[in-house]
Amino acid sequence: MLTVEARNLPMHVGIIMDGNGRWAQLRGQNRADGHREGSQAVRRIVRTARRLGLRALTLYAFSEQNWARPEEEIDALWLLLREYLLSERDEILDHGIRLNAVGNVGKLPQLVRAALDPLRADSEDNTAMTLTLALSYGGREEIAMAARELATRVANGTLDPSEVTTDSLRGLMPSLAMGDPDLVIRTGGERRISNFMLYGLAYSELFFSDALWPDYTAEDLFEAIASYQSRERRFGKVGKAALPESPPPSLRLVG
Repeated sequence: MLTVEARNLPMHVGIIMDGNGRWAQLRGQNRADGHREGSQAVRRIVRTARRLGLRALTLYAFSEQNWARPEEEIDALWLLLREYLLSERDEILDHGIRLNAVGNVGKLPQLVRAALDPLRADSEDNTAMTLTLALSYGGREEIAMAARELATRVANGTLDPSEVTTDSLRGLMPSLAMGDPDLVIRTGGERRISNFMLYGLAYSELFFSDALWPDYTAEDLFEAIASYQSRERRFGKVGKAALPESPPPSLRLVG
């Protein structure tokens, strides 16, 4: 049974949800079937994150590069997203979750926006946890957007060049509104970050899971968090060798 410390949870967790297509192919099914099973994993992990008390969870749902996939697969993804937003609306609102979205949201089809936009508006004052969906999102694109905005402000005289700093650039990145991710998890066995939150990843702890996303469970999330809690985060400084004087309170995965 896995145990995680209740007082040393990551504040912001990002997940690159990978493996839906391979999960389906291994079973001789359509890729859309894998995405459908993946949406069930989203439900499980959001509920687990809320129960753990995570402050922010960002899920990489659709990258800017995913537009190059077959049209029928993209259409299936949008239908599943709409279904998720509609079916989970009450749970999100009832549990005080704030739903957010980052990326080029204007490119999303109207059928998705019709479910996404009202839920974002209706949950904007919720404070229990922020669930962010990265949709038509790219880390390089986000950095370029922020740099372009700073360049515009310098050009029109509202910002002095000396005020272009790492913090001013970071402040224009919507994906980091809840702070840099403390822990980023990638499922599916791949060992890369695929253009996800590039600026905020500077000092994130990374965890790579071999589980395909549709198979990802609460226990897998506990494993990633337990690994995070076993590490010393130094942020470029010299580490501390001191150990805690008494065992910290802990949470156990039940069931």
